[in-house]
Parts: sequence; structure tokens; C-alpha cells
Amino acid sequence: MLRRAPRFWWREKPTLLARLLQPLGLIYGRITLRRMQQPGAEVGLPIICVGNFIAGGAGKTPTAIAIARLLDERGEKPFVLMRGYGGRLAGPVEVDPDRHRAADVGDEPLLMARHARTVIARDRVAGGRLARGLGASIVVMDDGLQNPSLVKHLKLAVVDGSSGMGNGLCLPAGPLRAPLAEQLSETDAVIMIGSGDPGDRVTAAARAQQKPVLHAALKPAGTAVEQLRGQKVVALSGIGRPEKFAATLREAGATIAAEQVHGDHHAYGQADVAVTIAAAQEHSALIATTEKDWTKLAPLWPEDARGALIVVPVSLVFAEPVAITGLLAALAKAG
Repeated sequence: MLRRAPRFWWREKPTLLARLLQPLGLIYGRITLRRMQQPGAEVGLPIICVGNFIAGGAGKTPTAIAIARLLDERGEKPFVLMRGYGGRLAGPVEVDPDRHRAADVGDEPLLMARHARTVIARDRVAGGRLARGLGASIVVMDDGLQNPSLVKHLKLAVVDGSSGMGNGLCLPAGPLRAPLAEQLSETDAVIMIGSGDPGDRVTAAARAQQKPVLHAALKPAGTAVEQLRGQKVVALSGIGRPEKFAATLREAGATIAAEQVHGDHHAYGQADVAVTIAAAQEHSALIATTEKDWTKLAPLWPEDARGALIVVPVSLVFAEPVAITGLLAALAKAG
């Protein structure tokens, strides 16, 4: 997995380097599409896949959390299934936030397990079977749209409206895992997070194939907005799209005095914490970080500096909740 996507991916007009890499992208996209079309295994449970068309962050994890919450409200017993990227355990194993660390299971599964029962497994079939054995009535698979191991009964693709598909080319020339039109044909619906011209182009492509597009937004959760409003902060993050975190802080009314940006799934050390605290002191600012980063920072953070820290969780809010509940109801009826 890429720690930080190349900047040239996100230029609407492909650069010379992108064009030179395009033949490799055509091969990669063809191989990925063939994988997507392979038959998967049934594990006796409905499988909802929350994936994306590109490499990099698009908002899959908060989307999976929101869907698991909706399923719980419907009386289901949802389990989230994740690969466990960055953790040493291959699984299948249920994540226990009180026992596991990010080094064991990965940062995103540790975050997820605070919201829904979560299983990690590099073998997705084994993970689905474990979830069933633990009492799941339905599985939400976070990522894996291109993974053919399991039959997916509802395939949702998450798109960041501000960046869309970048330059529209396949890896390594651009961010796409396979050509957009072909991936759309293998998808049941698109969840568009935020807005922008890049997202509008994806919306048009989806509607051309009569695929529903569900609009949503990521909003700071809990008391984060009140804590951030009017504050000067140092933004600390190790995520796929750090600019999205910076935008969230600004929208909440904070002023960013400095940024400490690391690659996605960054393995924090004491030196990272010390540098960030020093930067906050230099700017007479607070420190804001993501809930995902906090899963790794918590054991390292000095207690006497905790008061200067704001952990900013986000939640996904659907513009028209009836659209997603309708898809979930249709899946339950089909099952």
C-alpha cells in the first residue's frame, strides 16, 4: 500500500510522466479487472463491501462505521471485516481494543473496533467464517472491492468528491485500480463524500450506467467543533489525504499554525511526539490529530501534554439517509 500518493496523480491533465507510465497502467488495470470478475466463496452471511476505485484514502472506514451503525439500528448483528494492514497478526482474530495495539492489528481496525465488532484476516474467507461463528448476522467488509475471495451481495464504492479519480489513469500512471467504467459495472452504488468537479464527473459516469449515487459528508463528531472553534492548532496526521484533515480543521473554525504530515499508517515514535509538542509551543498553539492517528499516539503521549491535544473524530452523514437505508432493506429482503 502506498504511504503517500504521488502528486502527479491528482492533476486533471496527465503529466508526461503519467503518459510514460500509462502502458503499465493499462496492463495493471486489465489484471485487476479480471480479478474483480472472478467468482468468490459464500460464508453463509450477506456481505456488504465498502471499497473504492482508487489507491489511497477516500473515506471507506467512516463509511463502514456509519453502515454498521445503521445495520445495528435495524436489529442486525454486524461485524466489520478488515485485512489488518500494518499489524503483525494475520488473523482471523476479533480485535479487542483493550488488549490489542495498532502494531498487532493495524491502526484502522483498532479504530473500527471502538465502533463495531471487528475481525481482521488476511484470508477474507476465514475472516467471514469467524465472524459468523461469533454471531454475526451480516458482514461489512472495509476495502476489498477488487478482492475476489468472497461473494459480495452489496458493493459500494466510496469516492472523494474533491479529488475524484485524479488524472483518470490506472496504477502506476494514476490512482485508479482499473478503468472507471469497468469498475462501475462491477459496483452496485457510489457513495460520494463531499463535492467538487472531480466528483461530478464520477457522478455523471455512474448515472450513465444507471448506478445510484448517494451523497454524504464527513463531519467532526462529538465536541470537536466546540474545541476547535477559534483555536490555533498544529495539525498532526499520518493518513492518505492529509489535506482533507486540514480542510476539516478549517471548516470547524480552527487556524492552522503548522502541519506535521506523515505517510499513511505512519509508525509514530517518541521523536515525532516531541517535535510536534515543540512546534505547538513555538506557535502557542494546540495540537489536533485524527482518531486514527490517536490509536498509535496514545501510548506515547506524555500525560502533562494531554491538555494541549484535540483528537478529532469524524462521522459520515448521508444527505438522504433514506437512500442508504433502502439499499440495506433491499439486501435484507433478498437474503
